[in-house]
Amino acid sequence: MGKASSKSKLSKEDLDFLLTNTNFNKRQIKQWYKGFMRDCPSGQLTRKKFLEVYSGFFPEGNAEKFCEHVFRTFDSDNSGRIDFKEFLLAINITSAGKPEEKLEWAFQMYDINGDGTIDVKEMVEIITAIYNMVSSSLAQNNPEDTPERRTAEIFDKMDENKDGVLSKEEFIKGCMNDQFLYQMLTADQSGFEQ
Repeated sequence: MGKASSKSKLSKEDLDFLLTNTNFNKRQIKQWYKGFMRDCPSGQLTRKKFLEVYSGFFPEGNAEKFCEHVFRTFDSDNSGRIDFKEFLLAINITSAGKPEEKLEWAFQMYDINGDGTIDVKEMVEIITAIYNMVSSSLAQNNPEDTPERRTAEIFDKMDENKDGVLSKEEFIKGCMNDQFLYQMLTADQSGFEQ
């Protein structure tokens, strides 16, 4: 994935792969591909283009840091570009995936350093990015609701063994047992629509 290409037509191999690995049908995949190629004629979505498109969904706040984290998670092969398969696989999970799939995707985003756990610093960084994206009006409405305080509440509920990090299992279990946390941590973060 992530290799440069300028295909005007989706290959049968890629179509079959996406039919098998997403909840989209053939017509939907072709629609997504057409839109992707219109926006990214090279067949690659660059970090710059991603930030430009994604930031437009949040005009009130500063979405740049959050976009960086979403881009990193979409770019599964760390090539610095998102190809159509990476894009549609991520869209599938964030928009149509099962709760556990969404939580696994969210876990990858929160696990910034990729070590298999989420520490307090990583959680604060992501929540700060979310707060900045949603707008500074949140802080004005409730100045005590800081990313640090929200992180402490999350860790208090989820960190079962109190080791200061969240494993994937703790994260998924904690979110599945708390509807508010589930919604906050797994909202459709793709920002893209067909």
